[in-house]
Amino acid sequence: MHTDVIFIGGRSGVGKSSVAAEASHLLAQADVRHAVIEGDNLDQAHPQPWRSGIPLAERNLAAMWANYREVGYSRLIFTNTVSVLQVAELEAALGGHVRSTAVLLTSTDAVAADRLAKREIGTALEEHVARSAAAARRLDAGAPDAIRIATDGRAVAEIARVVLERAGWM
Repeated sequence: MHTDVIFIGGRSGVGKSSVAAEASHLLAQADVRHAVIEGDNLDQAHPQPWRSGIPLAERNLAAMWANYREVGYSRLIFTNTVSVLQVAELEAALGGHVRSTAVLLTSTDAVAADRLAKREIGTALEEHVARSAAAARRLDAGAPDAIRIATDGRAVAEIARVVLERAGWM
């Protein structure tokens, strides 16, 4: 069985999770069978496994997707900050024949910082804002083939529709 996947990447505060949730809602309304996996949770540990070269996220993705595929799923929305930089590795983890669309959500530094300030309630806000800005530069330079979709001043539903249309799912 083939797998169709949309890799949604972007800096912290750009709206990856919100767009994925809305895209899932739109697909459910159209009765399109699909799954959503939040990639940031696949290797959230300390010390960070990926810093030691341990591909825990890819291993966990492979295990999860095998379970979804076993019960008949063939479409996946996958979110992760750097997914658009790791398409080949993520496709390999999914296994089999994979047709993927890489989508890079973008926003300005000011908009991302404002969104992060609304969701970060702990002491790490400044760190998150700085990492988000650095990630935006890295993602922009490292993912030249990704479809770029600006999120500033746009409704989540509109962005989700564009993502699904650009991937050929709607």
